[in-house]
Amino acid sequence: MHSPRLDTIAMVENTIKKNRNLSKTELWKKLPKQMMYQTFSTAIDYLIELNKIKLNDKGKIEWIEQEKIRLNEKQETEEKEYAVENKQKNSIEISETSLDSETKKIVSELSEIEGKTLKVLAEEKQELNVEELAEKAGIDLDSARRSIQWLNEKKLGKARIEKSVFVSLGEEGIKVLSNGLPEKNFLKEIGNTWKKISEIKSIPKQEINIALGNAKKKNLIELKKEKELMIKATEKGKEFIEKKSEEELMLEKLSDKEFNEKSFNEKEKQVLKFLGFRKNFLKHKEKGNEFILITEKGISAVPFLSAVKERKYNLTDAVKEIYPGKKQPYFKFVDEIKQKLVSLGFKEMNNPLIVQEFYNFDVLFQPQNHSARTWTDTYKLKKPEFGKLPDKKIVNAVKSAHENGGKTKSKGWQYKWEEKIASQLMPSAHGTAHSARQLTKGIEVPGKYFTIARCFRPDVVDATHLIEFNQLEGFVAGKNFTFRKLLGLLKEFAVEVAGAEKVKFLPDYYPFTEPSVQLNALHPKLGWVEFGGAGIFRKEITENLGIKEKCLAWGLGMDRLAMFKLKLNDIRELFSYNLNWLRKGI
Repeated sequence: MHSPRLDTIAMVENTIKKNRNLSKTELWKKLPKQMMYQTFSTAIDYLIELNKIKLNDKGKIEWIEQEKIRLNEKQETEEKEYAVENKQKNSIEISETSLDSETKKIVSELSEIEGKTLKVLAEEKQELNVEELAEKAGIDLDSARRSIQWLNEKKLGKARIEKSVFVSLGEEGIKVLSNGLPEKNFLKEIGNTWKKISEIKSIPKQEINIALGNAKKKNLIELKKEKELMIKATEKGKEFIEKKSEEELMLEKLSDKEFNEKSFNEKEKQVLKFLGFRKNFLKHKEKGNEFILITEKGISAVPFLSAVKERKYNLTDAVKEIYPGKKQPYFKFVDEIKQKLVSLGFKEMNNPLIVQEFYNFDVLFQPQNHSARTWTDTYKLKKPEFGKLPDKKIVNAVKSAHENGGKTKSKGWQYKWEEKIASQLMPSAHGTAHSARQLTKGIEVPGKYFTIARCFRPDVVDATHLIEFNQLEGFVAGKNFTFRKLLGLLKEFAVEVAGAEKVKFLPDYYPFTEPSVQLNALHPKLGWVEFGGAGIFRKEITENLGIKEKCLAWGLGMDRLAMFKLKLNDIRELFSYNLNWLRKGI
């Protein structure tokens, strides 16, 4: 894992101590807005690896109070007292026996770069920044940074971050360095006599406006109004043309590198302030320089470095578990279902998020005055409000089915069907809308079709309901298909796909299937949970669309299937930020 910066770790640690029992997202919102979530998440993972914090089963961050931490603090106090006694005796020699066992263990396990860093700090006896440390220890900058962090964690060194702002030329500043300041070019064009603003041709209009404003601020020009604005350079303006201004000298200084703002004197800072008001003249970048000073514990450990012939490694401790990058568990589950169905010969149907009521209701023989079409059960699209309907032949077939039963022996719903209502747009309320679309396009017989569709309903959110959810929708068409065959398919889905151990079927009603059935499975915590509904498409649907064979159809709650497979007790956990669950999920 990439080690986060010390100031980031310290900031996250302090925030955790002040705000207990928060999730990662809640804690991140307590931090400064400029901290990116990825940086914050890395710091959390780093603290988990150090065993300072942990995520509980609910995804909340807990601070780990360790006896070992308190023991180390006690040892550090004892070591400081010992070092003071040594200083009083004017002796810096410390025998190997004076080191406590914990410090000996730490020293014996130091890496090569830590050993070099510790020796340099002991020799210099002063605080060093990361560049100085890298040079004196003969290591690269990245190694020096890691060494500072590691020694700080082991209390052998005390690290700090000092932030500074560095300034360099911006995009406009680079252009001005080549082309000159707008106000200087403007003054050169004016000359020593009164000149009309319209007579200035060699400078772009946008640059004239900028130059005019800046020149006026610096008293470089005089203005008078006749038929139009007249301009003339002042004595100060003439001097400004002849020699380089403070702004130009500063731009030249910044031309080849960036400077720490602290390196400028007060007069130069005023010039920088003026340039900073001008858009894109300067770039400012905040950088943190890392410093480290050896501690008393570090001093006491130095003599033992020479006694360490080779670094010790503990081969008996459990290896840290590695969590490689992988798909979110729910997404992986969805992909596996798709692959399984495709391998069984199913064809995937299109599943647009927005559909016409024609497909969501009318093709499925739901009357236009059905309660499911009201605002309490479905959403409507505000803009655009209406969409196009398919071929007139299909529309007329559906119209006939509603008004008089069409080609079937049914009497239909006996009302006047309206095309305008059918063309209203809405977010799909169930996956069966996509089966309806497929039926109007035509199907193969025998044929198998499926889709995993995003559906939207104004439900109350709880452990088994969401207002947005995924549905595993499908149907099979063929001769001699029976209701018993449908029950067998549904049981196969529940057992093989979701891992359910007990299933049961209940009679149900849907306007578009007859007979209809509800599939339920037993959840260890939630009891019997409805997986979805199924049935045989009514003849008013299939026969009016020219399909004579039976179609066994189902619409199953994909999210609920995943709950069973992933052993979750709440459907909302499928979209959890719990890092442990995301790492250890399927």
